[in-house]
Amino acid sequence: MVVRVNGEPREIAAVTVADLVRELDHEGGFVAVALNTRVVRRAAWGETPIREGDAVEIVTPRQGG
Repeated sequence: MVVRVNGEPREIAAVTVADLVRELDHEGGFVAVALNTRVVRRAAWGETPIREGDAVEIVTPRQGG
């Protein structure tokens, strides 16, 4: 299916937020995920479905100066 990940269309196999985080190799690090502008709690990733056309934002913290 095709979804928008961080503003870019992307073909994915994932069916849940947890699957998508694994598919995009973000597993194990600290990331925040929003699905259609709503933040998804990490505890709910495995039960939160992703559907065709959804917009997903994956954010990682950065430190700078």
